[in-house]
Amino acid sequence: MIEKSSSFLIILSAPSGGGKSTILNEILKVTDNIDYSVSYTTRNPRGVEQNGIHYNFVDEAEFLTRIDSGDFLEHARVFGNWYGTSISYIKSRLGKHRHVIMDIDVQGASLISATDIPYVKIFIIPPSMEILKQRLVLRATDSPEEIAKRLRTAHDELAYIPHYDYLVVNDDLTQAVEDVLAIIRAEENRVHRYSKPVEGFWSGEKNT
Repeated sequence: MIEKSSSFLIILSAPSGGGKSTILNEILKVTDNIDYSVSYTTRNPRGVEQNGIHYNFVDEAEFLTRIDSGDFLEHARVFGNWYGTSISYIKSRLGKHRHVIMDIDVQGASLISATDIPYVKIFIIPPSMEILKQRLVLRATDSPEEIAKRLRTAHDELAYIPHYDYLVVNDDLTQAVEDVLAIIRAEENRVHRYSKPVEGFWSGEKNT
């Protein structure tokens, strides 16, 4: 029998307002083998965000304690707040042959790249900076000053695109979601994820 270990971490990164969280939620709706990694953060909840579902909201003291205990696969300070990913949760889900999907910034993605966790990194980008600005304005969660800051940060984040495995242009949401799903399906069948495929193939031969 041909066997493979196809579980891996799916990393989605994008400029703020690029649509990574929306795409992630759509992916979770149509798949049954992917779990969401709930990150820890010190920022306050936005809108309808709930603790333990969208993020694990903690104060800075608890976050720093978790850093000291080695609980984070990666952590970074973004726009004045801390964000981090639990390494124990990631390994537990991968160990059950499930993928884990997460949306993190380019700093966190860079740190994960230096670990032995299997991953695929996907960068999501709107068609233009002007459309990104429109989406941030329509989101209506940030002040004009904060939006300007996020746009400046987006300019710097684009420099990280060559370090990603795939680029998805989020012009049409349905197509962007299908593109990410296609990437996941292709990654599941990479040759290196199979354990001795040739030997497994011939082991099924019956002597006649």
